Amino acid sequence: MSLAASLAPAFQSESPQSEAPHKILVHGHRGARARRPENTIPAFEYAIQHGVDALEMDMAVTKDNVIVISHDPVLHPPVCSGPQPSAVIHELTLAQVRAWDCGAVQNPRFPTQQPIPGTRMPTLDDVFRLASQGTFDYNIETKSFPDKPQFTPSPEEFVGLVLEKVREYHLEKRIILQSFDFRTLRAMKRLAPEIRLSALTESDPRDFPAIANEAEADIVSPDYHLVTPEKVAAAHAAGLEVVPWTADTPADWDRLIAARVDAIITDDPAELIAYLKSKRLR
Repeated sequence: MSLAASLAPAFQSESPQSEAPHKILVHGHRGARARRPENTIPAFEYAIQHGVDALEMDMAVTKDNVIVISHDPVLHPPVCSGPQPSAVIHELTLAQVRAWDCGAVQNPRFPTQQPIPGTRMPTLDDVFRLASQGTFDYNIETKSFPDKPQFTPSPEEFVGLVLEKVREYHLEKRIILQSFDFRTLRAMKRLAPEIRLSALTESDPRDFPAIANEAEADIVSPDYHLVTPEKVAAAHAAGLEVVPWTADTPADWDRLIAARVDAIITDDPAELIAYLKSKRLR
């Protein structure tokens, strides 16, 4: 029996919420990090097969200006194992990055993660080629570091590379660009105002509309600990969506459901989808 199924009866026995149920979308964090090596094609395909609404992922740029999918700008175990202890992606060519195995070692934080030795880091092209497998969106993050400019191109260059690929695959309507570095969001706003933008925040105590206003974003994506019903209501009143990260337990899902968020980013999208179905929220 799945975790969601085993917990559903207890949750359903609680008193009903005062407001009508609403559908909550599910974003697979780094694909499905709890089940497959993060930010890899196996993780993205697992999430797609289980009905995810959006694939969440992170982007870096190689020395030869190829966008690759990686959370960290520096390659290192256990996520990727290679010919040296660590290496900066932006200092390597794509061929050099592909010498690293990003599926051989199970991440010790996720005991249910299945290693897949020989898994290489995908490019943005690789993940965009999955588009025909469903109607899911892509929630893609520019990993940009104002205090470490050597790790990435400039915000304008980074966004330009991303937009070129988005347009090549005609995915404008299926893209959310998210970032902690609001410079990249504002740069995309200037280049392609039709692209949805999401302001990531980890510790900003301000109301969500204030954060969105600074980023010129349509969506606020806070650490889930920052979410309150009042903040979500204020965001909705301002015409914004709220998509918190990264909630992985039923207790945290319950709190976010009660706060009426629009979507939840999770490492285990299949479990969250099953849990929401048990609540008739999908």
